[in-house]
Amino acid sequence: MFGLGTPELIVILGIAFLVFGGKKLPEIGAGLGKGIRSFKSGLKDVEDAGKNLVEDSVPGAKELSSLKEEVDKVKNVGNVLKG
Repeated sequence: MFGLGTPELIVILGIAFLVFGGKKLPEIGAGLGKGIRSFKSGLKDVEDAGKNLVEDSVPGAKELSSLKEEVDKVKNVGNVLKG
């Protein structure tokens, strides 16, 4: 995690506690959590939109995608039968 060890994190959290106080830290943590969740959701939406754009604009992309899924299913069944 960025080369930070336990002692460094404790010092950073101690300074944050002194600067913001005990009442504000949970609010800050909740805000950061919501922001990260929103960012991940936005990335997923963009990725899905890009995938749909490619599938809609390239002829045969949907069929190729469904064929790949079928091949993956057959491979999984084959691996289960071997093991």
